[in-house]
Amino acid sequence: MEAAQRALEDGGDPLEAIARRYGFGTAETLRRSFHRCLGVAPSDYRDRFRSTTGEHL
Repeated sequence: MEAAQRALEDGGDPLEAIARRYGFGTAETLRRSFHRCLGVAPSDYRDRFRSTTGEHL
């Protein structure tokens, strides 16, 4: 999960690619796991991280 989080924070790879790369298999499985563990969808996590990092530039 932490590796997938970093991938969402650091890059623009599609969710499907991140899911496969980090062992979730499909984007849907990653979405469900992300929501269960963090309470937020991966796309929302990515958006939130980018908006907070953009404020510091």
